[in-house]
Amino acid sequence: MSEQRISRRHFIEKASVGTATVMTTIPVFEFYNMSADKLAISGGQPVRTDGWLKWPVWDKDAEGEIASVLRSGIWCRLGGNKVSEFEKKYAELMGAKRCLATASGTTALLVAMHVLGIDAGDEVLVSPYTFIATYNVVFLSKALPVFVDTDPETFTMNPAKIEERITERTKAIIPVHILGLPCDMDKINAIAKKHDLKVIEDACQAWLAEYKGKKCGTLGDLGCFSFQNSKNLPAGEGGAIVGDDDEIMDKCYSFHNCGRPYGSVKATSSYPLRGSNRRMQEFQAVILMSQMKRIQRDADIRLKNAQYLDSQLKDIPGIIPYKLTEGATRSAYHLYPFRYKKEYFRNAPRNKFLSALRAEGIPCSDGYGPQNKDGLIEDALSSRGYQRLFSKERLNRYREENVLPGNDQLCEEAVWFGQNMLLGSQNDMKQIVEAIVKIHKNSDKLV
Repeated sequence: MSEQRISRRHFIEKASVGTATVMTTIPVFEFYNMSADKLAISGGQPVRTDGWLKWPVWDKDAEGEIASVLRSGIWCRLGGNKVSEFEKKYAELMGAKRCLATASGTTALLVAMHVLGIDAGDEVLVSPYTFIATYNVVFLSKALPVFVDTDPETFTMNPAKIEERITERTKAIIPVHILGLPCDMDKINAIAKKHDLKVIEDACQAWLAEYKGKKCGTLGDLGCFSFQNSKNLPAGEGGAIVGDDDEIMDKCYSFHNCGRPYGSVKATSSYPLRGSNRRMQEFQAVILMSQMKRIQRDADIRLKNAQYLDSQLKDIPGIIPYKLTEGATRSAYHLYPFRYKKEYFRNAPRNKFLSALRAEGIPCSDGYGPQNKDGLIEDALSSRGYQRLFSKERLNRYREENVLPGNDQLCEEAVWFGQNMLLGSQNDMKQIVEAIVKIHKNSDKLV
């Protein structure tokens, strides 16, 4: 069978069920310069020699405001007004009633979990395909992070696998809109309602992502965001919680401010609640308000370029772009993901494909590994504290049930492009596609 003429039926049979399809003839090959045969990794000319946009991008117009804050000596939000100004603007941007700025996305998750009642000995359902903070906060709360398998097509929590993980100790679900890709929130919320569970959205990579026209982070009990340096809305560090329930948000504020009274949290004493210092600083808020001026424009550029890549990459045998989950209306594209099927590249391992792609001038990553098998998990399960909180039988069953075939498959196949790449021109996107086509045509050189 010709490499350039693969039947739709043949591809579907070889690829996993429900994956992207290919046409009988592959139009993406038409613009490829077929004379450029030699791969760059083998000494040939790379497809791209220009660099990519550096991130983050600083707005010099914000320097005066930053200097003013620094000169004022009011760097903490206590006594300042910049953090509260940012909170108001971010709540409006997200379509939420309230926003609380925090020191990081991790601290946002910790505050949300504490206020929603997650406590020692509880269980929390989490996605395994995520940054480590999502399940670290569960461990830090002395609860048990129970992993729900991933749907390899959508890169997100598989709702069909949730109920089998629920026990009498389960108190919450943390769906992760990873890479900016929305989870199937209708199904997740329905299960949560059925079992009386809280829903904390990890939207730390999902600013302006939408599900059925609503912003991710506004669909559960609370939504958490990150503004770390690599993020689409960056401030070096920083985070936020959004929500519509005033009483819950008042408790979040009180807890993040050392347990001091706030709003409906009455002053029965100087510190009526247990709390911690999770506050954002004033100059971080100024940076964020400056960066917010470009966030919608950048999001629109990323969307346009991601849709172009979708239209082209789906026709390359063995390259399967992500699938937006049912109900998702927009991704934030913190990363652009696809899956690599090595059987269409003469069984060349993914690491060989990635090395060849980088040599062509296209930065890329293999994404997350099977983190449900990380050493820190066994370290927690074997600790004195967890052996007090959970029976030996429960911990052994946890180990036995920690088998996630969908997530394992995704960890073996995923490839990512950074969000800064999606801020390029359409010609930049064409070079990405051209590099992958070139590698496919010369995949015999990878093995």
